[in-house]
Amino acid sequence: QVPLVESGGGLVQAGGSLRLSCTASGRAFSSYGMGWFRRAPGKEREFVAGIGRSADSTSYVDSVKGRFTISRDNAKNTMYLQMNSLKPEDTAVYYCAAGPSYSVWGQGTQVTVSS
Repeated sequence: QVPLVESGGGLVQAGGSLRLSCTASGRAFSSYGMGWFRRAPGKEREFVAGIGRSADSTSYVDSVKGRFTISRDNAKNTMYLQMNSLKPEDTAVYYCAAGPSYSVWGQGTQVTVSS
């Protein structure tokens, strides 16, 4: 198990930027693919972005392509989500996840984008 802790959420105006971090404890961090998910009020949780174990592959939901960038630093046991050109519809609780079938989850961090 690799416990995960997210940080970096907050309140930002539309068009602004935030960088989320997901820090993992344990030596197995680099063994797992990881991802970011979000749950907006009244909506189902959705996949936002994913990254391979050695950052050799990434994927994004269409709605964030060109605005969000996922990355990871295995030496720091940390994954990031750089979010630019934020829109009110990006408002959600953002979660990081890791492991086979994303079996390990963080507690979430709130991102609120005002119009």
